[in-house]
Amino acid sequence: LLTSAIALIVIVVLGAPLAYLLARRSFRGSRLIDVLVDLPIILPPAVAGIALLMAFGRYGLVGRWLNDAGITVGFTTTAVVLAQIFIAAPFFVRASKAGFTRIDRDLEDAAADLGASPGKVFRTVTLPMAFPSLAAGAVLAWARALGEFGATIMFAGSFPGVTQTMPLAIYGRFGAGDLPSALLLSIVLLALSMVVLLGLRLLGGRPIVLTS
Repeated sequence: LLTSAIALIVIVVLGAPLAYLLARRSFRGSRLIDVLVDLPIILPPAVAGIALLMAFGRYGLVGRWLNDAGITVGFTTTAVVLAQIFIAAPFFVRASKAGFTRIDRDLEDAAADLGASPGKVFRTVTLPMAFPSLAAGAVLAWARALGEFGATIMFAGSFPGVTQTMPLAIYGRFGAGDLPSALLLSIVLLALSMVVLLGLRLLGGRPIVLTS
């Protein structure tokens, strides 16, 4: 739960500006970025895990430099967060981009004509109108991060108290023949998912008013 929450924060902080940029700006390389954003969605989870290992493992493209600096990523809690971000981020970016794209630009222009600064237009017009899509994207990303299994076990392993997420714990309990524990964890995971989904759905359905 903690790692999926951290992953969601990173995804929202980095993904929202990226989604806005892709929705509002056409620049050289934007199509390539679009493709790269979608790539984790179609990659098999095991392949995603191997890719992360090749990038951030001890002898990976980036990992070797981090290892020389005394920083280990693979098979740590950080690896769990990175795997969840890699797999879940596209769901938030896609939904958010769609939300920003659907906004009526005439409303933003009208606010600007009335003297609102670009920052105020974004806070009072753009963001409130895109909020339902942002919330929906956050729900999808959190659910995907929480349920991530394949890339996590390949890149981070399943070490209790360190890298073992709830899906990995369920798999471990089931594999050990402890069906009651696996069932209990499954029910807890289902309940948490329903609570967060309902809360964000209700929040997304309310009128949002932001002022400077």
